[in-house]
Amino acid sequence: MHAEGPKNPLHGVTLAMMVSKLQSHYGWEQLGEIIRINCFNDNPSIKSSLTFLRKTPWARERVEWLYVDTLQDIEQAAKAAEVPEG
Repeated sequence: MHAEGPKNPLHGVTLAMMVSKLQSHYGWEQLGEIIRINCFNDNPSIKSSLTFLRKTPWARERVEWLYVDTLQDIEQAAKAAEVPEG
């Protein structure tokens, strides 16, 4: 997942951006069900999640995988929120 270059979906995306977007898309409860790690299930916060994920490569890989897998849905939701009604 760490390949460089503009075609890599993780190019230019920080871990903080990934966690924030995933949390906004799924919420902590569903995110904790998808990736069963305590930082998403026990008093979750962006800060505590980032601390854990930076120290735990296997967990970070799961977050990166989920982000890439969910990226199209996240982008579609963002576009739908931008479209004014009427």
